[in-house]
Amino acid sequence: MISIDTLLAWGATYKKIGPHETIFREGTEGHFYHQLVSGSVRWINIGDEGNEFIQQMIEPGESFGEYPLFDGSVYAGSAMSNTESVIIRLHKHTFRQLLKEYPEIHFAFTKLFSERLRFKSLLLKELSCFGPEHRISTLFNYFKESKKNICYQCSQIRLTRQQIANMTGLRVETVIRSIKNLQHKGELVIDRGKIYC
Repeated sequence: MISIDTLLAWGATYKKIGPHETIFREGTEGHFYHQLVSGSVRWINIGDEGNEFIQQMIEPGESFGEYPLFDGSVYAGSAMSNTESVIIRLHKHTFRQLLKEYPEIHFAFTKLFSERLRFKSLLLKELSCFGPEHRISTLFNYFKESKKNICYQCSQIRLTRQQIANMTGLRVETVIRSIKNLQHKGELVIDRGKIYC
């Protein structure tokens, strides 16, 4: 979202995160702008029984957890690392000053929020109106169009079956069965356990 050089010039610092480490928790106050430099992070909500619902898989170069920086409220979800990761973070007050000085960055966030809202609308429609195969197929088509969570060269989906389940509100067994059905219908390919669209 924001160039590393710009963030460093404004006083941002790097932070190394271990695998499966919590970066921030849902319901806590937000004090920093976070941007992923390397690794993988998931933005999630955790249910009463400890089950995860994945809101977003964050890729290097993307920001996450920005809502409290704009509305002054608490985090709407938790952020956890999938792998060893490096983030760069900037204090909230400095971040707001940066936005005032660089309106083009502010407009970039408006576009980002619109894209994320559109994705949420798509997921809500799928969760409330359609069966498992349709949900998964729509999700994969979205990945192809947005070029997220998919390899650009070979069209391999870069999510585990558990992550797909956590993103669609399905059980992992249902995801496995649905993906096999989609393969039989010729809508995707499974090769050595990897899924290709």
